[in-house]
Amino acid sequence: MGALGLFAQVDPCCFIYQLYHGFSCLAMRKGEYIMDNLAEARHHAWFHHYDSDGFITIAKKDPKSGTFKQYHYKTPEQLAENLSDWIGDDVYFSQNTFYKPVRRIENIRQLRSLYIDLDFYLFNYDPSWVVGKLELEYFGQSIPEPNIIIFSGQGIVLIWLIEPVPYKALPLWQAIQRYMLNQLADLGGDPKAVDAARIFRIAGSRNTKNGAYVRTEYRHEYRYDIHQIQEDYLPELKPKKQKSPGRKKKIVQLFNVYSLHFARIKDIHKLIEIRNGHMPNMRETTCFLYRYWMCCYLEDPQEALKATMELNSEFDRPLSEREVVRATKSAEKAWNARSNKEADKIAKEKGYPGAGYNISNTRLIEWLDISQEEMKQMSTIINAKEKNRRRREQYQMQEGKMSREAYLQQESQKTMSNIDKLKELMEQSPHLSNRKIASTMGISEAYVRKLKKQL
Repeated sequence: MGALGLFAQVDPCCFIYQLYHGFSCLAMRKGEYIMDNLAEARHHAWFHHYDSDGFITIAKKDPKSGTFKQYHYKTPEQLAENLSDWIGDDVYFSQNTFYKPVRRIENIRQLRSLYIDLDFYLFNYDPSWVVGKLELEYFGQSIPEPNIIIFSGQGIVLIWLIEPVPYKALPLWQAIQRYMLNQLADLGGDPKAVDAARIFRIAGSRNTKNGAYVRTEYRHEYRYDIHQIQEDYLPELKPKKQKSPGRKKKIVQLFNVYSLHFARIKDIHKLIEIRNGHMPNMRETTCFLYRYWMCCYLEDPQEALKATMELNSEFDRPLSEREVVRATKSAEKAWNARSNKEADKIAKEKGYPGAGYNISNTRLIEWLDISQEEMKQMSTIINAKEKNRRRREQYQMQEGKMSREAYLQQESQKTMSNIDKLKELMEQSPHLSNRKIASTMGISEAYVRKLKKQL
């Protein structure tokens, strides 16, 4: 039975209380209003996340500092149980889930919804007029009908629930988000509220900007298939068997760009992980690249800078906040140039792919000193040698010359051989630095540290 069908059988407020606390909704007059708001919040959270997998973020905004106090709950039951500690002014929750308790797009576990925030109050539109216009001119025509409409106090948020998909679907998800945003631009679609880690106000909370309480309208319980939305509304994204050279459609280019930027963002995190945060003499470069790619991906320079600050904290010796800003300032300027049609035109006239930074893999590998061993764990920052290795592996597996198990066994044997070489070298010269060992063995310092852990 779907979530809406379940709620339809009993009063939703009563159901939530009975489900989690085992008592009726009868409340003393003094506490009745607060409990109604809490029930609304639980209903909203449960309707959205009732079968979710991964951490759900709940957040509360400090009215003085503007910063968020956040917590992450592993299950929707835990979230519902603890909402009483949060409900009140300016409370938000995540629309997707994360594989660890850090709210960042790189940590997405499940993409569970699509959404567009309509800031039509900037045009002095009335909410009921906007909803009526959406029903008459948009729903079922240029966009699907949403599952939930959040009346956030000043604007509204449209939420489309989807069958959960993993982070690998993020480029497609992002392309659909941008399509929806373009369709709703005339109604105040907010381009800064379309990233996968976004949080929105929860029902029953109060918007302190105007004192209004957040309410929700549940329109249907059907969960969309993201690929069906693509098929119905963005058919340009469907791969064609016969490609017309030089005639890619804009939406396909957009999809490919999102894929590339997200892959490079993931590769930066993977590289830091492989090296245990040890990035000597390249922390500034790493932050610069990351901030630029995040600007391109999120199209929100403020969020990109926040994400870069968080990335900086993953280094074993983080830079100061001032150093990060100074080292990466030009990344935002490059992104602004990339978004400028005139600058893009001039760059193309000069023979460049476009405005902004178009950095080759060769240059990236050189800047970040990425070894062949490290490239095996990279997604897109790889050289021709690694590309060929992957092609050979794929070919061998397809031809039955080598199974996946045999390949992994072969790689394991290579690792054991390197461990033996390392042992021998350390016995002969026990005071050799990791750099000298790496140079002698023809591997990276990071791989030397990894091998030493296995001794």
